[in-house]
Amino acid sequence: MNQTVIIDGSTLTVDQVVAVARGAAVQLAPSAIPAIQRARQAVEDFVARGEIVYGITTGFGAFKDRIISPDQVKALQRNIVMSHAVGVGPLLPTDVVRAMILVRANTLAKGHSGVRLETLAALLALLNRRVHPLIPAQGSLGASGDLAPLAHMALVLIGEGEAEFRGEHLSGGEALRRAGLHPIELEAKEGLALTNGTALMTALAALTTREAENLSAVADIAGCLSLEALHGTPRAFDARIHAARPHPRQIECAAYLRRLIEGSEFTRPDDPLNVQDAYTLRCIPQVHGAVRDAILYSRWMTEIELNSATDNPLIFFDEDDHAEVISGGNFHGEPIAIAMDYLAIALTELGNISERRLTRLTDEASNRETLPAFLIKHGGLNSGFMLTQYTAAALASENKVLAHPASVDTIPTSANQEDHVSMGPIAARQAREIAGNVATILAIELFAAAQGIDFRRERLGGNPRLGKGTAAVYALIRERVPFLENDAIMYPHIRAVRELVVSGELVAAVEAAVGQA
Repeated sequence: MNQTVIIDGSTLTVDQVVAVARGAAVQLAPSAIPAIQRARQAVEDFVARGEIVYGITTGFGAFKDRIISPDQVKALQRNIVMSHAVGVGPLLPTDVVRAMILVRANTLAKGHSGVRLETLAALLALLNRRVHPLIPAQGSLGASGDLAPLAHMALVLIGEGEAEFRGEHLSGGEALRRAGLHPIELEAKEGLALTNGTALMTALAALTTREAENLSAVADIAGCLSLEALHGTPRAFDARIHAARPHPRQIECAAYLRRLIEGSEFTRPDDPLNVQDAYTLRCIPQVHGAVRDAILYSRWMTEIELNSATDNPLIFFDEDDHAEVISGGNFHGEPIAIAMDYLAIALTELGNISERRLTRLTDEASNRETLPAFLIKHGGLNSGFMLTQYTAAALASENKVLAHPASVDTIPTSANQEDHVSMGPIAARQAREIAGNVATILAIELFAAAQGIDFRRERLGGNPRLGKGTAAVYALIRERVPFLENDAIMYPHIRAVRELVVSGELVAAVEAAVGQA
C-alpha cells in the first residue's frame, strides 16, 4: 500500500485508521512539532525544579502521594510499563494493533502529553517497519484508559515484550534489531503517556464503525434481493410513507432501496389479495434506517475521540506561556463504551432481521409457496438450504448474548481510587465480534436469495430483469457460487459470499450501478 497518512493530533479520520490498519505508512506533520517540543520542555523544567507533579515526580494511581526523587524518574517510567503489562487472553489481530499504535501516536502529537519527539518517532517506526507488538486482548477496564494493552505495546519500544516481524513471533528486542531499530530509554512522564489513554477501544471503534457501514449497505442489498426472490412488493418503500415519519436515515434507506430495485420485473404489483408483505420485508427502511443512525453516531463519536488528548495529567500553557499540569479524567472510556454498546445492539438487529428473511426464503409455508421448500429440487432426498438457517439462527442468538451492554458494568480498582470504570474495550470487542457474525448471516441470506432468484426466473419464464442494483449483486454472486441442483458441500460457498461481503467488493459492484448507499 503506497498511501501515507499524516498525523497532527487534530485531523485523523476513521478511514485513515482503516488505511493504516491495512498497512499504510504514517508521518508526523511538521506543524505538530512545536507543540510537542514545548510540552516536553515543560516536563523537563518540572523535573529540574523538583516540583511535585502526578506521574512525573509521584507514583501512580493509589501511589499518587509517593514522591519520586529526580534520580529515580527514569526508573519510574520503565517500571510503569513493565508492571502494567499484565494482559491475558488471545492476541489482538494485527490490524487492531496497528490502529491502536496510530491512535496513541496521534494523541501524543496533540502536544499535551510531554513526550520527546524521539519517542513519538519510535512509535511511528513500529508502524512503518511493521514491527507489531503482541498484545493480549483482555485486561483493560477502559479507565485509566487501556493500561495493560498499551503497556504491552510500550514494552517493545524499550526492547522488552514480544512482537511479530515478517511473520515470526520474536522478543521485542530481536524484532527491533531485525527491523533496524533500537530500544529507547523512557524519560520523565513518557511511560505514563504511552500507557494512559483510550487507544485500544478507539482503534476497535474505528475499525468496527467502518465494518458496520459496509454491513449496513450489504443488508439493504440483501433485503432487496430477498424481496425479489419472495415476489414482494416495493410499495412500502414509497417516499410518501417515509416523509410522513421523517427520520432522516429511514428516508435515506428507503430511497436507496428504490434505486436498488429500479426496473425489477421480479417484484409484485398491487394485488388486492396480497396487499402487504411481512415485516422483515415491509419494514426494512424502519429497521435498517435505525441501524444507520447508530452507525452515524459511532463515526461521529469515534472521530472526536481519535483527535482527543486522553492521557493524564495534561500540560497546558497560559497566555504568558507558563506551563500548568492538570489532572483530569480524559482516559475514561465511557463515550466509546456507550457508543459501542449502541452499535452492538444495532448490528444485532441487522442480523436478526436478515435471519428472519432467510427463514422466509427457505420455508415454503412462510413464502406462500413462491419457492420450493429449503430452496432445492427433490426435497426429502435433498435437504437444500435447511441447515444454512440453523447456522444463521445460531449466530443471531450468539449476538443477542454479546449485545448485553458492557458499559452498565463497573468494578473498583487501585484500592478504590479508580472506583468507576467504563468497560469500553469489552464493549468494542463485542461490537466487532457481532459485526463478524452479521457478515456471515448476510452472506447466507445473499447465497439463499440468489438461489431463490433462479427458481423465480424458471417459473416466470423468459429472462425477467432484476433491479438495477440487485442485478449487479446477483451477477457477482453467480461468478463465485453456482445454483445448486442437488445437495452439495455448502460451507465453501458461504465462505465465498462472505468474502464478497467483508472485502467491500459486493458493495462496490452495486455502487457502480446505482451510486452510494
